[in-house]
Amino acid sequence: MKFQQYREEDYEAVCAFLIDLNRNDRDHINWNWARFEWMFEHPEFDKNSISSIGLWFSHDKVVGAAIYDMYFGEAFCAALPGFEELYPEILEYAYRELKDSTGLGIAICDGNGKEIEAAKAQGFAPAEQTETVMKLELDRMIPGKLSEGFRFAELDPAKEAYAFQWLLWQGFDHGDDRAEFEREDPIIPQIRRRFDPALSIAAVDQAGKKLAYCCLWYQQGTDYAYVEPVCTVPAARGKGLAKAVLFEALNRAKKLGAERAYVISDMDFYTKLGFKIDRRYSFYWKSY
Repeated sequence: MKFQQYREEDYEAVCAFLIDLNRNDRDHINWNWARFEWMFEHPEFDKNSISSIGLWFSHDKVVGAAIYDMYFGEAFCAALPGFEELYPEILEYAYRELKDSTGLGIAICDGNGKEIEAAKAQGFAPAEQTETVMKLELDRMIPGKLSEGFRFAELDPAKEAYAFQWLLWQGFDHGDDRAEFEREDPIIPQIRRRFDPALSIAAVDQAGKKLAYCCLWYQQGTDYAYVEPVCTVPAARGKGLAKAVLFEALNRAKKLGAERAYVISDMDFYTKLGFKIDRRYSFYWKSY
Protein backbone atom coordinates (compact mmCIF):
# COMPACT_ATOMS: atom_id res chain seq x y z
CA MET A 1 0.00 0.00 0.00
CA LYS A 2 1.31 3.46 -0.86
CA PHE A 3 0.08 6.89 0.20
CA GLN A 4 0.74 10.09 -1.69
CA GLN A 5 -0.76 13.52 -2.04
CA TYR A 6 -2.53 14.44 -5.25
CA ARG A 7 -0.46 15.26 -8.35
CA GLU A 8 -1.68 16.63 -11.66
CA GLU A 9 -1.19 13.25 -13.33
CA ASP A 10 -3.54 11.56 -10.81
CA TYR A 11 -6.75 13.04 -12.26
CA GLU A 12 -7.72 9.98 -14.30
CA ALA A 13 -6.86 7.63 -11.45
CA VAL A 14 -9.20 9.55 -9.11
CA CYS A 15 -12.04 9.38 -11.65
CA ALA A 16 -11.42 5.64 -12.07
CA PHE A 17 -11.52 5.22 -8.29
CA LEU A 18 -14.87 7.02 -8.05
CA ILE A 19 -16.30 4.93 -10.88
CA ASP A 20 -15.16 1.71 -9.18
CA LEU A 21 -16.47 2.91 -5.83
CA ASN A 22 -19.99 3.41 -7.21
CA ARG A 23 -20.10 0.43 -9.55
CA ASN A 24 -21.99 -2.00 -7.33
CA ASP A 25 -22.64 -0.09 -4.10
CA ARG A 26 -24.24 3.35 -4.32
CA ASP A 27 -23.66 4.45 -0.73
CA HIS A 28 -21.11 6.94 -2.12
CA ILE A 29 -23.09 8.08 -5.16
CA ASN A 30 -23.18 11.56 -3.65
CA TRP A 31 -19.53 11.62 -4.70
CA ASN A 32 -19.02 10.25 -8.20
CA TRP A 33 -16.63 10.91 -11.07
CA ALA A 34 -18.97 13.56 -12.51
CA ARG A 35 -19.19 15.54 -9.29
CA PHE A 36 -15.40 15.52 -9.11
CA GLU A 37 -15.09 16.65 -12.73
CA TRP A 38 -17.70 19.39 -12.29
CA MET A 39 -15.97 20.65 -9.15
CA PHE A 40 -12.47 20.43 -10.60
CA GLU A 41 -13.07 23.22 -13.14
CA HIS A 42 -15.59 25.20 -11.09
CA PRO A 43 -14.45 28.82 -10.63
CA GLU A 44 -14.88 28.56 -6.86
CA PHE A 45 -12.79 25.39 -6.46
CA ASP A 46 -9.65 26.14 -4.48
CA LYS A 47 -6.98 24.64 -6.72
CA ASN A 48 -4.22 26.22 -4.67
CA SER A 49 -4.75 23.48 -2.11
CA ILE A 50 -5.20 20.57 -4.51
CA SER A 51 -2.01 18.79 -3.45
CA SER A 52 -3.66 18.32 -0.05
CA ILE A 53 -6.00 15.67 -1.48
CA GLY A 54 -4.86 12.35 -0.04
CA LEU A 55 -4.70 9.18 -2.14
CA TRP A 56 -3.99 5.57 -1.17
CA PHE A 57 -2.67 3.29 -3.91
CA SER A 58 -2.43 -0.44 -4.39
CA HIS A 59 -0.40 -1.43 -7.46
CA ASP A 60 -0.84 2.02 -9.07
CA LYS A 61 -4.61 1.94 -8.52
CA VAL A 62 -6.32 4.40 -6.17
CA VAL A 63 -8.16 2.42 -3.49
CA GLY A 64 -8.84 5.21 -0.99
CA ALA A 65 -9.19 8.97 -1.07
CA ALA A 66 -9.77 12.06 1.05
CA ILE A 67 -11.00 14.92 -1.15
CA TYR A 68 -12.05 18.38 0.05
CA ASP A 69 -15.27 19.86 -1.33
CA MET A 70 -14.51 23.20 -3.04
CA TYR A 71 -12.75 24.53 0.08
CA PHE A 72 -11.31 23.11 3.25
CA GLY A 73 -13.83 22.37 5.98
CA GLU A 74 -15.85 19.66 4.21
CA ALA A 75 -14.40 16.48 2.77
CA PHE A 76 -15.27 13.18 1.13
CA CYS A 77 -13.63 10.02 2.50
CA ALA A 78 -13.94 6.50 1.13
CA ALA A 79 -12.12 3.25 0.37
CA LEU A 80 -12.89 0.60 -2.22
CA PRO A 81 -14.47 -2.71 -1.14
CA GLY A 82 -11.71 -4.92 0.19
CA PHE A 83 -9.76 -1.93 1.51
CA GLU A 84 -12.18 -0.79 4.20
CA GLU A 85 -9.46 -1.08 6.83
CA LEU A 86 -8.02 2.14 5.38
CA TYR A 87 -11.09 4.19 6.30
CA PRO A 88 -9.96 5.24 9.81
CA GLU A 89 -6.60 6.31 8.40
CA ILE A 90 -8.36 8.27 5.64
CA LEU A 91 -10.55 10.03 8.21
CA GLU A 92 -7.53 10.86 10.34
CA TYR A 93 -5.72 12.34 7.34
CA ALA A 94 -8.77 14.34 6.24
CA TYR A 95 -9.16 15.93 9.65
CA ARG A 96 -5.47 16.70 9.94
CA GLU A 97 -5.03 18.15 6.43
CA LEU A 98 -8.44 19.29 5.15
CA LYS A 99 -10.10 21.03 8.10
CA ASP A 100 -10.67 24.77 8.25
CA SER A 101 -10.61 27.08 11.27
CA THR A 102 -13.79 25.47 12.65
CA GLY A 103 -13.02 21.83 11.96
CA LEU A 104 -14.13 19.28 9.38
CA GLY A 105 -17.46 17.89 8.21
CA ILE A 106 -18.02 14.70 6.21
CA ALA A 107 -21.26 13.38 4.72
CA ILE A 108 -21.92 9.68 5.41
CA CYS A 109 -24.80 7.63 4.03
CA ASP A 110 -27.33 6.98 6.79
CA GLY A 111 -27.27 3.27 5.93
CA ASN A 112 -23.50 2.88 6.18
CA GLY A 113 -23.12 1.78 9.80
CA LYS A 114 -19.42 0.90 9.55
CA GLU A 115 -18.40 4.36 8.35
CA ILE A 116 -20.61 6.01 10.96
CA GLU A 117 -18.99 3.93 13.71
CA ALA A 118 -15.49 4.74 12.43
CA ALA A 119 -16.27 8.47 12.31
CA LYS A 120 -17.70 8.50 15.83
CA ALA A 121 -14.66 6.58 17.10
CA GLN A 122 -12.47 9.44 15.86
CA GLY A 123 -14.55 12.14 17.51
CA PHE A 124 -16.91 13.10 14.70
CA ALA A 125 -20.43 13.85 15.93
CA PRO A 126 -23.69 14.09 13.94
CA ALA A 127 -24.75 17.57 12.91
CA GLU A 128 -28.01 19.00 11.59
CA GLN A 129 -26.71 19.35 8.02
CA THR A 130 -27.94 16.68 5.61
CA GLU A 131 -27.73 15.82 1.91
CA THR A 132 -30.24 13.93 -0.22
CA VAL A 133 -29.68 12.01 -3.45
CA MET A 134 -32.70 11.38 -5.68
CA LYS A 135 -32.92 8.84 -8.48
CA LEU A 136 -34.96 8.48 -11.65
CA GLU A 137 -35.09 5.18 -13.54
CA LEU A 138 -34.83 5.76 -17.29
CA ASP A 139 -36.88 2.76 -18.36
CA ARG A 140 -39.79 4.90 -19.53
CA MET A 141 -38.90 8.42 -20.53
CA ILE A 142 -41.01 11.14 -22.11
CA PRO A 143 -39.09 13.26 -24.63
CA GLY A 144 -38.64 16.89 -23.66
CA LYS A 145 -41.19 19.14 -25.30
CA LEU A 146 -40.97 22.91 -25.54
CA SER A 147 -43.83 25.33 -26.05
CA GLU A 148 -44.15 27.07 -29.40
CA GLY A 149 -41.57 29.79 -29.82
CA PHE A 150 -38.75 27.94 -28.06
CA ARG A 151 -36.12 25.51 -29.26
CA PHE A 152 -33.31 23.37 -27.86
CA ALA A 153 -29.69 24.34 -28.37
CA GLU A 154 -26.46 22.73 -27.19
CA LEU A 155 -24.39 25.03 -24.98
CA ASP A 156 -20.66 24.48 -24.60
CA PRO A 157 -19.13 26.25 -21.53
CA ALA A 158 -15.75 26.32 -23.27
CA LYS A 159 -16.84 27.68 -26.67
CA GLU A 160 -19.62 29.93 -25.34
CA ALA A 161 -18.25 30.85 -21.95
CA TYR A 162 -19.96 34.24 -21.74
CA ALA A 163 -23.42 32.92 -22.68
CA PHE A 164 -23.05 29.98 -20.32
CA GLN A 165 -21.97 32.00 -17.31
CA TRP A 166 -24.55 34.74 -17.96
CA LEU A 167 -27.32 32.15 -18.10
CA LEU A 168 -26.23 30.53 -14.82
CA TRP A 169 -25.75 33.94 -13.19
CA GLN A 170 -29.39 34.78 -13.85
CA GLY A 171 -30.69 31.27 -13.34
CA PHE A 172 -29.23 31.02 -9.84
CA ASP A 173 -30.73 34.35 -8.82
CA HIS A 174 -27.74 36.70 -8.91
CA GLY A 175 -29.85 39.27 -10.75
CA ASP A 176 -30.08 40.61 -14.30
CA ASP A 177 -27.59 43.47 -14.05
CA ARG A 178 -25.17 42.62 -16.87
CA ALA A 179 -22.62 45.19 -15.71
CA GLU A 180 -22.52 43.62 -12.25
CA PHE A 181 -22.19 40.16 -13.84
CA GLU A 182 -19.25 41.26 -15.96
CA ARG A 183 -17.63 42.90 -12.97
CA GLU A 184 -18.11 40.02 -10.53
CA ASP A 185 -17.87 36.89 -12.70
CA PRO A 186 -14.65 36.60 -14.75
CA ILE A 187 -15.37 34.93 -18.09
CA ILE A 188 -13.33 31.75 -18.01
CA PRO A 189 -13.91 28.93 -20.55
CA GLN A 190 -14.59 25.75 -18.59
CA ILE A 191 -12.87 22.82 -20.29
CA ARG A 192 -13.74 19.45 -18.80
CA ARG A 193 -12.28 16.19 -20.04
CA ARG A 194 -15.47 14.14 -20.19
CA PHE A 195 -17.90 16.92 -21.07
CA ASP A 196 -20.39 15.97 -23.80
CA PRO A 197 -22.03 18.99 -25.49
CA ALA A 198 -24.90 16.77 -26.62
CA LEU A 199 -25.93 16.51 -22.94
CA SER A 200 -25.60 20.25 -22.29
CA ILE A 201 -28.98 21.66 -23.31
CA ALA A 202 -30.43 25.17 -23.26
CA ALA A 203 -33.94 26.40 -24.07
CA VAL A 204 -33.75 29.34 -26.46
CA ASP A 205 -36.48 31.80 -27.48
CA GLN A 206 -37.11 33.21 -30.96
CA ALA A 207 -34.74 36.10 -30.30
CA GLY A 208 -31.95 33.67 -29.47
CA LYS A 209 -31.98 34.36 -25.73
CA LYS A 210 -31.00 31.38 -23.59
CA LEU A 211 -33.53 31.00 -20.80
CA ALA A 212 -33.10 27.59 -19.19
CA TYR A 213 -30.32 25.05 -18.93
CA CYS A 214 -29.58 21.46 -17.96
CA CYS A 215 -26.31 19.55 -18.08
CA LEU A 216 -25.93 15.80 -17.61
CA TRP A 217 -22.74 13.83 -17.12
CA TYR A 218 -22.48 10.32 -18.48
CA GLN A 219 -19.58 8.02 -19.25
CA GLN A 220 -19.57 4.75 -21.17
CA GLY A 221 -19.05 1.84 -18.83
CA THR A 222 -21.31 3.29 -16.13
CA ASP A 223 -25.07 2.88 -15.91
CA TYR A 224 -26.05 6.31 -14.57
CA ALA A 225 -26.18 9.96 -15.51
CA TYR A 226 -25.52 12.76 -13.03
CA VAL A 227 -27.60 15.96 -13.12
CA GLU A 228 -25.60 19.17 -12.57
CA PRO A 229 -26.81 21.92 -12.95
CA VAL A 230 -30.42 22.87 -13.85
CA CYS A 231 -31.73 26.43 -13.84
CA THR A 232 -34.14 28.89 -15.46
CA VAL A 233 -33.87 32.69 -15.56
CA PRO A 234 -36.53 34.21 -13.27
CA ALA A 235 -38.52 35.93 -16.03
CA ALA A 236 -39.03 32.62 -17.87
CA ARG A 237 -40.07 30.43 -14.97
CA GLY A 238 -43.43 28.67 -14.97
CA LYS A 239 -43.27 27.79 -18.69
CA GLY A 240 -41.97 24.24 -18.28
CA LEU A 241 -38.57 25.08 -19.75
CA ALA A 242 -36.47 23.40 -17.03
CA LYS A 243 -38.56 20.24 -17.28
CA ALA A 244 -38.17 20.21 -21.06
CA VAL A 245 -34.37 20.65 -21.10
CA LEU A 246 -33.94 18.07 -18.33
CA PHE A 247 -36.07 15.47 -20.12
CA GLU A 248 -34.36 16.18 -23.43
CA ALA A 249 -30.95 15.62 -21.81
CA LEU A 250 -32.16 12.50 -19.98
CA ASN A 251 -33.46 10.94 -23.17
CA ARG A 252 -30.15 11.62 -24.89
CA ALA A 253 -28.29 10.02 -21.98
CA LYS A 254 -30.62 7.01 -22.11
CA LYS A 255 -29.77 6.50 -25.79
CA LEU A 256 -26.08 6.50 -24.84
CA GLY A 257 -26.62 3.75 -22.27
CA ALA A 258 -27.69 5.42 -19.00
CA GLU A 259 -30.23 3.36 -17.09
CA ARG A 260 -30.90 5.86 -14.31
CA ALA A 261 -30.11 9.41 -13.27
CA TYR A 262 -29.03 10.84 -9.92
CA VAL A 263 -29.28 14.37 -8.58
CA ILE A 264 -28.17 15.80 -5.24
CA SER A 265 -31.38 17.54 -4.23
CA ASP A 266 -34.62 17.20 -2.34
CA MET A 267 -36.54 19.82 -4.34
CA ASP A 268 -40.19 19.29 -5.21
CA PHE A 269 -39.24 20.08 -8.82
CA TYR A 270 -37.55 16.70 -9.14
CA THR A 271 -40.22 14.82 -7.18
CA LYS A 272 -42.90 16.08 -9.57
CA LEU A 273 -40.86 14.75 -12.50
CA GLY A 274 -40.66 11.26 -11.05
CA PHE A 275 -37.41 11.35 -9.07
CA LYS A 276 -37.51 9.46 -5.79
CA ILE A 277 -35.31 9.69 -2.74
CA ASP A 278 -32.58 7.07 -3.05
CA ARG A 279 -30.24 7.83 -0.17
CA ARG A 280 -29.89 10.33 2.63
CA TYR A 281 -26.60 11.51 4.09
CA SER A 282 -25.89 13.06 7.46
CA PHE A 283 -22.91 15.27 8.15
CA TYR A 284 -20.56 14.39 10.94
CA TRP A 285 -18.42 17.19 12.35
CA LYS A 286 -15.24 17.29 14.35
CA SER A 287 -14.33 20.67 15.78
CA TYR A 288 -10.90 22.19 15.43
